[in-house]
Amino acid sequence: MHRIGVIGGGTMGAGIAEIAARAGGHVIVLERDAAAASAARTRIAKSFARAVETGKLDPEIAEEAAEYIAVTTTIDDFADRELVIEATPEIESLKADFFAKLDAIVSSDTILATNTSSIPVIRLANATSNPGRVVGVHFFNPVTVLPLVEIVVTLKTDGVVVDAVTAYVRDVLGKRTIESKDRAGFIVNALLIPYLCSAIRMFETGFASAEDIDDGMVSGCAHPIGPLRLTDTVGLDVTLAIAESLYAEFGEPQYAPPVLLRRMVEAGYLGRKAGRGFYGYP
Repeated sequence: MHRIGVIGGGTMGAGIAEIAARAGGHVIVLERDAAAASAARTRIAKSFARAVETGKLDPEIAEEAAEYIAVTTTIDDFADRELVIEATPEIESLKADFFAKLDAIVSSDTILATNTSSIPVIRLANATSNPGRVVGVHFFNPVTVLPLVEIVVTLKTDGVVVDAVTAYVRDVLGKRTIESKDRAGFIVNALLIPYLCSAIRMFETGFASAEDIDDGMVSGCAHPIGPLRLTDTVGLDVTLAIAESLYAEFGEPQYAPPVLLRRMVEAGYLGRKAGRGFYGYP
């Protein structure tokens, strides 16, 4: 697969576009309007520049890969794509709408994938005329750094689609893959989100400071990053969306979003990307 489409040029979409272009793919990124398209181009350019500055990417390779990425505001430009990865916000209706539109545009051989971190993939697949070609391809943030991708297989996903996407992610993009059944949160977030919510509740009650909670898990349990700083990195809005999806699916208390998490999202304190979360980021 060489012609790749990415729906959404935010943090995740831009990262997916970058690694696909680095691997030699010709990538089109869809954004909602000219301003968002310009922001996506800037986001991708800054990421390439950062990789070059830190010595992680050769300048010539970066320049060539950047030329493989185009940003558009017209979904019809996706008609010739071999693989399309949706990376929009965690809003089920929004994602399903894009899948329905793509289904009417792309060829019957095109694989449609979603980068959702929590929504059961079958709900998006059912927005298409051929749910068998829809699969979950869940990257982790930052996409250019973290090696793991979850391949999420629905009850209707064709085996050839699973094999093709797994081979592309593993052999072309150079990522590690794990395979998950299709339920909210999949493997990683079903384990991670209760942990993050527990840390937020501990902080919310005043039991311990954010610094001490994080230091306890880093220095006491050898975690590379504490739960509250990790929540800031993931994004409080993303964490909330995943927790809501898990709680709706299972109804178990450990998945229920803490009140403080909801209030912080409503206040715009979304974590590192917003400059403020459980910590400040000047």
